[in-house]
Amino acid sequence: MSRSTDTDRRTARPDIADVLAEAIFSGEYSPGDFVPKELDLCERFGVSRSTVRSALQVLVAAGLLTRISGQGSRVRPLQEWHLLDPRVSAWMARFAHPNPVIQREIFTFRVAVEPFVARLAAEHATAADLLAIETAYEGMIRAIEHDDLCWCGRSHDEYDVAFHEAIFAASHNLVWAQISHVLKPAIALLVERSNHSADELHDSMERHRRVMEAIRLRQPEQAAQAALAVLDRTGRDLGLEGLTRRLPIIESPTTSD
Repeated sequence: MSRSTDTDRRTARPDIADVLAEAIFSGEYSPGDFVPKELDLCERFGVSRSTVRSALQVLVAAGLLTRISGQGSRVRPLQEWHLLDPRVSAWMARFAHPNPVIQREIFTFRVAVEPFVARLAAEHATAADLLAIETAYEGMIRAIEHDDLCWCGRSHDEYDVAFHEAIFAASHNLVWAQISHVLKPAIALLVERSNHSADELHDSMERHRRVMEAIRLRQPEQAAQAALAVLDRTGRDLGLEGLTRRLPIIESPTTSD
């Protein structure tokens, strides 16, 4: 390794926007709190005021902060954060692990949406969609046969996320498919937080299999109920029991003869 590379690494400074985003998503700064003032951040990171202002503007554009003249930068309410912004979604996956409020919000969204999307997948999935779902499922099964929970260079969690993403794609609804892409880091957050004991993984795999089979057999109602059962397992692993029983499954429209 060259001397210049060593020097670069020693002098590299952290991304100020990332550091502040981590503090906000982890709950160190709650909505309504002020983050440190510009001069304090300049001293902390050893950078110019313009660099700090640029970082703060990134967070303002992401909906996390609002700038108040003469007072500083305050964390905005959670409902005003641009969670579908790819950068914000990535921050959420990286930094929201200790934040139970954000985890609960993500999980509640999934409970409300995924059974409906599974029903659509059962109605519209093509052979290519079924192959994608089955491939992701096989990856999960193969991964749990290994101590490191990996197979063919991918982790069990990655196959799990791919399974859910494939179901969103199988809905053949442009909006749901796009939402699955931007929410992929958020889904990964909950997948990674779920427990990984052998009994829990095998139980989860059986629940995933039922979703896959219902979609393959063109059984919309069974697919919706099976998807809810998967989330019920996730909720138990996350300590969010009961939420799957409080939210009704959205009925897909039907046509009469």
